[in-house]
Amino acid sequence: MNIFVGNLSYQVTEAELRTAFEAYGEVQACNIIMDRTTGRSRGFGFVEMPDRTQAEAAIRELNLRELQGRAITVNEARPKTESRGGGGGGFGGGSRGGRGGRRDRW
Repeated sequence: MNIFVGNLSYQVTEAELRTAFEAYGEVQACNIIMDRTTGRSRGFGFVEMPDRTQAEAAIRELNLRELQGRAITVNEARPKTESRGGGGGGFGGGSRGGRGGRRDRW
């Protein structure tokens, strides 16, 4: 089960996050999302636990618990959607702006 962990302190390491979840079972993967520009934590991450029962126990017990001074948010991760923001390929689509787009030449 993939678990979302939010409201992380920027100082939390992947090792510390893994340790918190290992108290409830096997952790297959642990990843804190980093900002590409600054290289700093973005304050959230994901933990993968293969056993659903253990993952649900971790979610129940760790949600709103304090980790390095912040109450973390823990819940089942939602699947990543295909596109962000919902609009086609960036330029909005059909209309050519201005005065209604296509017009007769004569």
